[in-house]
Amino acid sequence: MGPGMRNNTEEKVVLVVTNTSRHPCYDEMAHHYFARMHVAVAPKCNINCNYCNIKYDCVSESRPGVVSKVLSPHEAYNKVRSTLVSLPQLTVVGIAGPGDPLANPQETFETFRLLSEGMPDLQLCLSTNGLKLPDYTDEIVRYGIGHVTVTVNAVDPHIGAEVYRAVFFRGKAYRGLAAAELLLQNQLEGIRRIAERGVKVKVNSVLIPGVNDSHLLDVTETVKDAGAFSHNIMPLILSPGSLYEAQGRTEPAPSLALQVQARSEAVMPVMRHCRQCRADAVGLLGDDLGWKGEALPGREYDPAVREEVLLQLDQTVAERRQRENDKRAEGERDALRIAVTTRGGGQVNVHFGHAREFLVYEVSGQEQKLLGVRRIQAYCNGKADCGDASKEDILEETITLLQDCHIVLCAAIGPGPAERLARAGLTALARKGEIGKLLEQCAKYNRYFTSAACSPVGACPSPVQQR
Repeated sequence: MGPGMRNNTEEKVVLVVTNTSRHPCYDEMAHHYFARMHVAVAPKCNINCNYCNIKYDCVSESRPGVVSKVLSPHEAYNKVRSTLVSLPQLTVVGIAGPGDPLANPQETFETFRLLSEGMPDLQLCLSTNGLKLPDYTDEIVRYGIGHVTVTVNAVDPHIGAEVYRAVFFRGKAYRGLAAAELLLQNQLEGIRRIAERGVKVKVNSVLIPGVNDSHLLDVTETVKDAGAFSHNIMPLILSPGSLYEAQGRTEPAPSLALQVQARSEAVMPVMRHCRQCRADAVGLLGDDLGWKGEALPGREYDPAVREEVLLQLDQTVAERRQRENDKRAEGERDALRIAVTTRGGGQVNVHFGHAREFLVYEVSGQEQKLLGVRRIQAYCNGKADCGDASKEDILEETITLLQDCHIVLCAAIGPGPAERLARAGLTALARKGEIGKLLEQCAKYNRYFTSAACSPVGACPSPVQQR
């Protein structure tokens, strides 16, 4: 029994559900079809990270630790139930802050208790820094929390001391090397304990240039040995007001992120579709709805109706998986790197000018590999000029971020931006449709895209030109 938790020996152990095929954060294909929801019931945190500042909030900003309102457990439960009416494809509900869930054990586990008893078909998820993970192994199993994400930025305490300013544990503050050693010890012990109990463990690591970029392979190897099954290496986001921002640190270039992910991927699966979501995110990854969770007039949550929707989505995903499994490379071809605009559903469905991020794929023959997600809008810094950057600046930033790509695949694009992309060596193709099929067509006609034969939108002699 964890510290501060009630001792009720009559509480039943809830069956842990770990269907990763419906978990958008744990399954790359699932994120196109199934939704997740974060309920913000955990405001307090027990460590100070140099890249973080959870006190700052902007409605236009998307990063961990940002939330518009902290909820009570009952408010969170009612919000989830109401949201299911309008979002039946919601399969996962998690607690990820805005602080650390295990620094708020009463609120966290009361929320999970309500959800596990009232909506047992939902998958429950917890994201934590791991400091108090060993203390709450029993509670995690008791309330059916099948997925736990632990943020581990270093397995060398000397490197960890460059990431964390302080750790607060059982009434005492630790700093420097002592803080990093304590945190790492508890993280690894907690991962081992819950993995042994059948919980699926994903590890998040923040890629910090000049601090842990050459160290994350060691992290991958260590957490795999402890029982983790997946590693999510996320580029640093400089939170407004953080120490790293004051120090003038920079976020990693996409090329560095790809290199680090590739090294770790040789050891264990690496998650590449993470959106580094807000603590109150709702919806498909990349298409947060920001709903208040209000039920539609005259409608109530109906589990049977929702299950029909989920079974249809299961069939769609299964058919797509089968198509992917049936694909074979058609000889040796130069690989294409293609940036795609999407708001989910496995579709190209966003105008170039409306895109806030790109999914970047590497395609060779019929082989398609997601390399990662690239955000193209500079993060709001909370000042009066937030969002006032000129279109020219945004376009230049986008071109710079995609300079290693061959094609930009979007639902539509204006002639001006298309011409600018062409001058930078990027081909803009405007067509709506299923991502996989359009990528396959691009690969079939890649001789046009890897030479000067292809002009901007519409000039390519291929079936993927703009219509």
